[in-house]
Amino acid sequence: MTIRLSIVVPCFNEHEVLPETNRRLLDLLTRLRALDLVSEASSVHYVDDGSRDGTWALIEQLAQADPRVHGIKLSRNRGHQAALMSGLLTVEGDAIVSIDADLQDDVNVIEAMVREYIGGAEVVYGVRDSRATDTGFKRSTALMYYGLLRRMGVDLVHNHADFRLMGRRAVEALRQYGEVNMFLRGIVPMIGYRAATVKYDRAERFAGESKYPLRKMLAFAIEGITSLSVVPLRLITLLGFLVSGFSFAMILFIVYGTLVLKAAIPGWASSVVPIYFLGGIQLLSIGILGEYVAKIYLETKRRPRYFIERTV
Repeated sequence: MTIRLSIVVPCFNEHEVLPETNRRLLDLLTRLRALDLVSEASSVHYVDDGSRDGTWALIEQLAQADPRVHGIKLSRNRGHQAALMSGLLTVEGDAIVSIDADLQDDVNVIEAMVREYIGGAEVVYGVRDSRATDTGFKRSTALMYYGLLRRMGVDLVHNHADFRLMGRRAVEALRQYGEVNMFLRGIVPMIGYRAATVKYDRAERFAGESKYPLRKMLAFAIEGITSLSVVPLRLITLLGFLVSGFSFAMILFIVYGTLVLKAAIPGWASSVVPIYFLGGIQLLSIGILGEYVAKIYLETKRRPRYFIERTV
């Protein structure tokens, strides 16, 4: 079985690494073609997510040099998930692989993904075999995050980011998800078609700087939780019951001390501490509610996720 494979690569200021990424991906397509796994129409599609360096100019040069290379330029920076969606929903092909441009994901694993797809899997996840290249802080926080999401009922593939193969049927199913705030790591498993995993060792970034500093990582984590789980809202309700129970117990304790023991409780702690405690709980609850209200606000506007300015 020979398939038409398309590889989607979101790019944001990736001028330094793109030549090597392009070389490896084209070599991969050549090898897969020799193995009769993919057709001559297979291609690589770079999505420029509003880069401020020479990324788009380089994509145009690469497209002119090889007919297998194509480019999609977004009108402005819309974020990694929107850039990825624009590629998935625009390019043609029997199967589409999404991979980042930084070469931390092993491009050679795509052959195993294609074989799994030919064997009947509609979605194939690239899963990190280890996190040896991550810092201790990043490794521990990532494990905590995956564990937290699982406890909140979110169906995630452990140690999987956005390196995956999706068949055409899965892509068309993904097209039906209309939300503006996309968190693909949680949405793709919801599709439910037959899935498989392939493991690989994650490498160091080949060149350039990471596009996910701590601030963006935290924002992405909050996005994933609030986009896929209502557990935080239910925790507020549970917390309200617990605080109400504690307050009722305090009232009984004060009444007992005043009427039975004939002793007033001295000091300001018994009055000030509950005030601060309840105030903090209320502000935290309002903040969590605000995150969900913000999601509702953005979704009801139904604004487009992206605009494509140019293609090559």
